[in-house]
Amino acid sequence: MAAIVPQEIAPTLGPLSDKWTHFLAFAVLTLLLRLSYRTKVLSTVAMMLFYGVFIEISQYFTPNRSTEFLDVAADAIGIAIGLLLYAGLERVCDADR
Repeated sequence: MAAIVPQEIAPTLGPLSDKWTHFLAFAVLTLLLRLSYRTKVLSTVAMMLFYGVFIEISQYFTPNRSTEFLDVAADAIGIAIGLLLYAGLERVCDADR
């Protein structure tokens, strides 16, 4: 929701840049999606990329916001990191069994 409100009232995460917030948000969202619904990797990537592109298109129509390809790139990196975190958690949990 914070991605589509006007920039002057959007919450910030301290000194982090816009790209860092995209990266962190999508890493966490991807991890939560995989943990919650056990989606397949390709489905996860497709859904999360669709969401990232949807946000950017929505920002085009939001006052004082801009659509940036680099935001989608930061989202994609976050998705990859989220998938790696999930794989690491899966290995740790399998090792405990």
